[in-house]
Amino acid sequence: MDAKLLVLGESGVGKEVVTQLVHAASARATKSFIAVNCSGIPETLLESELFGHIRGSFTGAYRNKRGLIRQADGGTLFLDELGEMGSRMQAVLLRFAETGEIQPVGSDRPAGRANVRLITATNRDLRAQIAAGTFREDLYYRLNVITIHVPALRDRAEDVLILLEHFLERAARAHSLRKPTITPDAAQLLLSYDWPGNVRELRNVAERLVVFERDRPVSPDDLPPEFREPRPMPATESAAIDTRDPQGQPPSDGNVPDRVRQLWNRLQAGENFWVVVHKAFKERELARADLGALIDQGLRKTGGSYRDLLMLFNLPASDYRRFHGFLYQQKCNLPVDKYRMLRADVTARTQVGRPGARGRSPQAM
Repeated sequence: MDAKLLVLGESGVGKEVVTQLVHAASARATKSFIAVNCSGIPETLLESELFGHIRGSFTGAYRNKRGLIRQADGGTLFLDELGEMGSRMQAVLLRFAETGEIQPVGSDRPAGRANVRLITATNRDLRAQIAAGTFREDLYYRLNVITIHVPALRDRAEDVLILLEHFLERAARAHSLRKPTITPDAAQLLLSYDWPGNVRELRNVAERLVVFERDRPVSPDDLPPEFREPRPMPATESAAIDTRDPQGQPPSDGNVPDRVRQLWNRLQAGENFWVVVHKAFKERELARADLGALIDQGLRKTGGSYRDLLMLFNLPASDYRRFHGFLYQQKCNLPVDKYRMLRADVTARTQVGRPGARGRSPQAM
C-alpha cells in the first residue's frame, strides 16, 4: 500500500516508531526510510534539504545538491512535526504531494519525479490550525488519506510495565549492567504516574534506573521525586466522576445510568471487563463518568475491596496491577472509605435485629 499516512499524537508517544513499522511491513521495506524533523531545520533551508539546490542558487551553494526526497526515491519519506511548517513550505509540499515533481532551489523547472511514500506526523491540532489560518486545508486533505492516532501513555496504563521491561533490558545491554527488578510499590507508582513525556520519558526513567546500579530491587524512594508527589485531581475531572449523592453516600441502584446497567448485567453474566468495558472506553463508546459509575457499583457490592472487584468483573488476580493502573490513569480509582463505612453501617443494622444482640430493640424502648 502506498497511500499517504498522517500520524497524530502527543510528543514522545512514538510516532516515528509507528512509521518505521509501517515502512518495514510495506513493499518498500528494502528501500530507504528517510526521516526529516521539520521543526529542526530553519524554514529557509528546509526546501533545499528536501528538494536539493543548484550551484549558485544562494550564498553558500557551491555545488549542486541532491535533496532528501531523491535519496528516498523508491522508499518512504517521513516528515515529522508537520504542524511547524510555514505557509510557503506548505505550498511547495502540496505541489509535490499532488505531482511528485522535484524542483531544486534555484531551478526554473522541475528536474524529474520521485516515487516515494509520504508519511507525515504532528502533535498539533491541524484542524484548529486550519481554522486559525495557519495550515492549508487542501494540504491537510491531500496528506490525510489514512490517519493513525497514537494514544498518550497515560491512556494505556496497561502498556507501562511492558514497555518498562523492554527499556530496562535495552539499557542494561547498552551499558553492560544488570537489569534491575521493580518492587510492587514502585510499580504501582509507575502505573499511577501521568507520564507527561510519554514513552520517551519512560525510556529515560528506565535508563536512569539501570545506570544507578543497586544491589536490591528498585523501591519508591529510588524513583524521581515527581513520582512520589501527590497530584491533585482537576476539579472538572473530579466532578465528572463524582458518583455520590448530596449527602456524600454512594447512589442507589435506581440512579445508575442505563448504559452502566447494561454493562453491569453483561459482567454479571460472565463477560470479561477488558472485553466489555475497557474496549468500549478505548473506542469512546463509554464516557469516563460511566466508567466511574460502574466502578462505584462494584465497590458498593464488594464493600470497597478492589481485589474482590476483580472477581466480580471476571478478571484473574494477576490482573490487579493492570486493572488498578487503568483506573488510576482515568481518575476512576474511587476512595474506598465511604464504601467500607456503608458496609459497616449495613452490618450494624443487621446485627441490631438479631436475637441476643446487645442493647434493646426498638420495640423494647
